[in-house]
Amino acid sequence: MQLCNNVTEFIMLGLAQDPVRKKLVFVTFLLFYLGTLLGNFLIITTIKTSRALGTPMYFFLFHLSLSDTCYSTSVAPRMIVDALLKKTTISFSECIIQVFSFHFFGCLEIFILILVALDRYVAICKPLHYMTIMSRQVCGALVIVAWVGSCVHSLAQVFLALSLPFCGPNVIDHYFCDLQPLLRLACTDTYMVNLLLVSNSGAICTVSFVMLMFSYVIILHSLRNHSAQGRRKALSTCVSHIIVVILFFGPCIFIYTRPATTFSIDKMIAVFYTLGTPLLNPLIYTLRNTEVKNAMRMLWSKKLISDDKR
Repeated sequence: MQLCNNVTEFIMLGLAQDPVRKKLVFVTFLLFYLGTLLGNFLIITTIKTSRALGTPMYFFLFHLSLSDTCYSTSVAPRMIVDALLKKTTISFSECIIQVFSFHFFGCLEIFILILVALDRYVAICKPLHYMTIMSRQVCGALVIVAWVGSCVHSLAQVFLALSLPFCGPNVIDHYFCDLQPLLRLACTDTYMVNLLLVSNSGAICTVSFVMLMFSYVIILHSLRNHSAQGRRKALSTCVSHIIVVILFFGPCIFIYTRPATTFSIDKMIAVFYTLGTPLLNPLIYTLRNTEVKNAMRMLWSKKLISDDKR
């Protein structure tokens, strides 16, 4: 087996090679990214400044918006800029940094989604004990565990990437650096590395998806004991959350739980969880919420009043 690491940079093929399609990619994903930033920054600012949004649910949604912002930023800006260039390259060290940041904030988003589901489960199924179970200390500890767990996961991805020898081919047929496209360039047998990838990323995606769906099934089952109005409100929230979970985890499971084979549709599927979910999360998890919309109106009213006084 030949072990070498002569590759110092990679050529990124992106989503398209045709100049017209590249311009279309630039415009489309620039709008996607700006929409993601606007929506998530609006939520972060509103939750941080509003006293009415001090419950555990909004504490978790704050971290969800933060992780969404960082997650999309780990991929989108470079992808948008690359769409304007004829030849796009990324250094080996920048590629490893992108692997780390992409997996760190992606895994953090998964853990925060689990915490949001846990919060909804306690609020709906154990309402009398909600404030005791979901205390400020418990919520803080859960978020710290989520950040630490995400760091451990992403470091494992980096170690796997650094263990791969690259001897010749350096063209990545993707729009960002990840373990799957890098495995195709390695000049060694990647069976064990792919097995570790599936047992790490694949297991996290699959187990988290099963946990989330199971928790929402329990929540929906428990709604039988609620009033018609409460049942309608909780059902609307849960169905929205389930849609986001399916859109995020479906493509992730497809990519990370199979052998190292390439499909032409892989890049388009990756768009769903790298750029689609961070854009949808603010709309579905927060901006449909009446309390958040009222808090935004109050925040905007205070700003207008302060501007008038000047």
